[in-house]
Amino acid sequence: MRILVLAVGHARGTSEAPLIEDFVTRAQNMGRGMGIPAIAVEEISVSKARDTATRMKDEAERLAARIPEGAQVVLLDAKGKGMTSEDFAEMIGALRDAGTKHLVFVIGGPDGLGTLPKIRAGRSLAFGLQTWPHLLVRAMLTEQVYRALTILAGHPYHRV
Repeated sequence: MRILVLAVGHARGTSEAPLIEDFVTRAQNMGRGMGIPAIAVEEISVSKARDTATRMKDEAERLAARIPEGAQVVLLDAKGKGMTSEDFAEMIGALRDAGTKHLVFVIGGPDGLGTLPKIRAGRSLAFGLQTWPHLLVRAMLTEQVYRALTILAGHPYHRV
């Protein structure tokens, strides 16, 4: 199973970029022997449209165009369901074991995430009730993917 994080906005040159890259590298190294050969982050530019609805629609269309056919999609949304790290790991493990080819996490832009055309999300995930900066969400998500893989592998990184 390949894991893809699709996000609006560019991390390059930000203070979050090295953290995101570090967790992606760790997750890639951990996942190779666990049936998860690739973990990637792809970015699209923030829409330059003037009004919010048009920006969100434009970003959603461009995100949806990058989602592989048949992928399991998880939306990062403040209104989504929270999960423990163990539940998150269980979800990833179950999808991998069920033969899922692509697991895609989608992070919207500063205005939020519009409806993805022709895409049916399987889940909506929130990192608590607070509002988080989008780059910080990306860092938190990549850390949780790495943590999930360590949980599945029985690695001591995750301690309660």
